[in-house]
Amino acid sequence: MEIEQLNEIRRQRGMQIAMTSRIMKREKGGYVVPSQSGDGAYIVKYDGMIMPECECPDYEKRGILGVFCKHIWAVECMVEKQTKNGKTTITKTVKVTYPQDWSAYNQAQTSETVTFMSLLHDMTKNVSQPYVFGRPSLNLGEVVFCSAMKVYSTLSSRRTMMNYKTAFENGYISKIPHFNAVSKLLNKKELSDILLRLITVSSMPLKSVETSFAVDSTGFSTCRFDRWYNFKYGRDVNSRIWLKAHAVCGTKTNIITAVKITDAHSHDSKEFAGLVGKTAENFTINELSGDKAYNSRDNLELIGSIKATPYIPFRDNSTGRARGSTVWKKMYHYFMFNREEFLQHYHKRSNIETTFNMIKAKFGSSVRSKNMTAQVNEILLKILCHNLCCVIQEMHELDISPDFCTQSQNPAPKVDDD
Repeated sequence: MEIEQLNEIRRQRGMQIAMTSRIMKREKGGYVVPSQSGDGAYIVKYDGMIMPECECPDYEKRGILGVFCKHIWAVECMVEKQTKNGKTTITKTVKVTYPQDWSAYNQAQTSETVTFMSLLHDMTKNVSQPYVFGRPSLNLGEVVFCSAMKVYSTLSSRRTMMNYKTAFENGYISKIPHFNAVSKLLNKKELSDILLRLITVSSMPLKSVETSFAVDSTGFSTCRFDRWYNFKYGRDVNSRIWLKAHAVCGTKTNIITAVKITDAHSHDSKEFAGLVGKTAENFTINELSGDKAYNSRDNLELIGSIKATPYIPFRDNSTGRARGSTVWKKMYHYFMFNREEFLQHYHKRSNIETTFNMIKAKFGSSVRSKNMTAQVNEILLKILCHNLCCVIQEMHELDISPDFCTQSQNPAPKVDDD
């Protein structure tokens, strides 16, 4: 077999390694390339100027003949050599990073708590107070304010009392509620509708910024457990109960525009239409990204009906048959013949993962409440707090003045996709 054929075989295998494995660059020089069999790794000496070397047996045996092993070809795929006009330049594939406006970020973070209380008060003061007979009850808007402050602080009901006192001194509430009053409010189903409206209102200041959206779901653990007897293994099994939050977020600011809380076993695709419809009421959707769980003809037709482009990848067994869905056929051929361009839009979906991580890192990945209603409300409060934090950040980066109404008087300026 000729040397060119031997190198071609190894080049193909090297490309597989480069696409499926992680190649690390050593501080001392060279690259660590994992073995294709999964057993160990080899060090490749490669700087683009001298003959590369590898410590694998294949290179030791055939390297003197001019045959490069697959590990060298794997590095070659990562560091491409381009020869122009007799000069050799090295083009290295690097991770794309995005600049951070540290001045705006620092200002937003250092003043976040004060601004958070002010914005939260602006929203909750408009919560309608239901009329009840008998002894006057606490102001509902103020109790909602205190509930959000409790979740924002990540403290227990009793330890949050000092935050209520601070809010009282600043005029945000007219009376410091008992800590049990806040807990009792979380157990009311009526609170869920109020929080969903507040989440929608909190996203409105950024309606002119967001045109690209992503959809996904995530889980929040609880303090409750399921227990059952497993006859197959002859023992009791315990499993923690958790709730699932289905959400749509903007890919520029990570603001959540629609959310639905369900049990752990509710399929993502069932909640898709409601989330997209709620977002479309207040935002202009140009494109929407989601994973394969949302891939169905009905979902793609729904996105097409609002004149948006769905970037949802197709499963391996999917076909291009329209079956009444022209959007399905169009996007299937786009996915098959323009895969690279399709994936550039699809990978905006990673922003919904970032959004979920922001919420869990800041406000916790579990809930303190014990019953279902309170747990749902606590998750909604986490999302409301997250939205307000996003608005605070954009107040400094985009220089906006949020007005929490359905038609914002001071909308954020348009932002280019790039």
